[in-house]
Amino acid sequence: MNSLPFIYLIPIFLIALYLILKKKKVAVTPLTDVDKKILDDYVSYYHNLDSTDKRRFEEKIAAFFSTVKIEPVGLEMTTLDELLIASSAVIPIFGFDNWEYKNLTSVLLYPDTFNKDFQFDNGERNIMGMVGTGYMNGQMILSRSALRHGFSKSAGKENTAIHEFVHLLDKSDGATDGVPENLLAHEYTLPWIKMMHEEMEKIADNKSDINPYAMTNQAEFFAVVSEYFFENPELLKDKHPELYFQLSRIFAQQPAG
Repeated sequence: MNSLPFIYLIPIFLIALYLILKKKKVAVTPLTDVDKKILDDYVSYYHNLDSTDKRRFEEKIAAFFSTVKIEPVGLEMTTLDELLIASSAVIPIFGFDNWEYKNLTSVLLYPDTFNKDFQFDNGERNIMGMVGTGYMNGQMILSRSALRHGFSKSAGKENTAIHEFVHLLDKSDGATDGVPENLLAHEYTLPWIKMMHEEMEKIADNKSDINPYAMTNQAEFFAVVSEYFFENPELLKDKHPELYFQLSRIFAQQPAG
């Protein structure tokens, strides 16, 4: 009699094992030469990598495509759009070997800015990107106009899509609070919080070149300075060396060399 429960568990165990193995064998389609040319032309981060790191970047892009759906809303999706979204995802995690966005299932691409009700065709619209919560949990919404601007030469220190993917990294420890505990050793947490608030005070006093939106809260500060870190690392290192050093530690990258 005692052996019956164990017998019943065997098929359950086998089904679970099958599903786990099946999940691990998700097909990853390599990038084409056309894809690589688009990356080289439009993504300066990729363009500046050596050949070995370019291959690793391409592999991470392909892996992202295999696990996250990119869906157009009110527009016709292009390969450029897909590659820019995937690049925005890969850039912040390029310093980590096996990072996956487990808190993301799909990215919705809108034609332009939208409002808090996710409408993009009328009324006041000022949102360029956001990470979904509640019933939208696991989804990200991006504006195509903001996405493309972030990879243009006129973007300066800003990149909306990178900003939103940094929010996802921040959120991966359970709280979107500007303190990425999954990426930052415990002993560096308090110094990082102190640095954030000191810089917020400088921004408030017009003594910093960081986008004032960073004063909103710690989460926005982290996302805003991360844009700066990846878009203009040399300038950040020159003007804010301690901030650059801390972000290099968090992202395990030295984009300024």
